[in-house]
Amino acid sequence: MYKKFFNRYGPLILIMMFFSVVVLTSFYFILQPKVILPIYSPNMVSQELVDENIRYIKKYHRIADFSLTNQNGEKITQKNYENKIYIADFFFTTCPNICPIMTDNMTYLQEKLLKNKNILLASFSVTPDIDNVEVLKDYALKKGVLSYKWNLLTGNKKMIYDLARKSYLVAKNDGDGGKYDMIHTENFVLIDKEKRIRGFYDGTNKEEMEKLLNDVEILKNSYKN
Repeated sequence: MYKKFFNRYGPLILIMMFFSVVVLTSFYFILQPKVILPIYSPNMVSQELVDENIRYIKKYHRIADFSLTNQNGEKITQKNYENKIYIADFFFTTCPNICPIMTDNMTYLQEKLLKNKNILLASFSVTPDIDNVEVLKDYALKKGVLSYKWNLLTGNKKMIYDLARKSYLVAKNDGDGGKYDMIHTENFVLIDKEKRIRGFYDGTNKEEMEKLLNDVEILKNSYKN
């Protein structure tokens, strides 16, 4: 009796079970909350990292235009990052402590993001008077920097310092005129195609690099919808 029943209705039962699984799975994904990265403004960041004139800005914060020079002696501006997602940090080539770790982690990100032409890297030197084009070129060769993926930037010191304090929000002071006067942080900053800050990450922490890569995917996928 059971055999006849399953011979007759078995295929129908299997089809119904299959569609039930499909429907339940679809509902599961539909009901999952959509992950959206925050859009950072100066008032959301520690005051010590933000120029006092913009500390209370709550929205519409964007990275300011700049014109600097990379390790190949090429002029680099916001145009080079237009319609791109990119990751930025501040460093200097003679830094003995956190910068080598940060550079190693940037190299790791370069490798992981190599195949995606729309995701770039930018590192700004906080000692541009020392880190000239020749120095940056030598540093880039030693660290395996790929020029089409990653710019090491030097140029006008005030512009770089303003970018750190007023745009990327990653430096602890404006400098006191000393040789290494800017106290930059270990932060990596995720920037979207609209020049907005979407995340801060500890550039000395490998686990944070995995979080950053995950957030890059979230941000990248947000442009598909």
